[in-house]
Amino acid sequence: MVLQDIIADIHALREDIEAYEKKYGVLSETFYESYTSGEEPEKEEWVMDWSDWGGVYKIWLRRQEQYRQAINALRKKSHNLMDLIERTSLHEPISITS
Repeated sequence: MVLQDIIADIHALREDIEAYEKKYGVLSETFYESYTSGEEPEKEEWVMDWSDWGGVYKIWLRRQEQYRQAINALRKKSHNLMDLIERTSLHEPISITS
């Protein structure tokens, strides 16, 4: 996996998350707190959305953590964030360990 794959996933997932937030009128962190505590929607037609929204948000959280870990590992190797930014701005694939 490369750093750019994680970033692309984060952006794609964010688009899905924003669509649900606009549809239901709450931020995902608020929704996810209720969802993970077992609350279910009263409207049957919302069940599939909530299941999908919960899954998308969980993956987004995981990708955010993978990004942080990758950046920390890359910083330890390089000690210079500008080197990393220069490489990514040139679209050089930055390999990371999963």
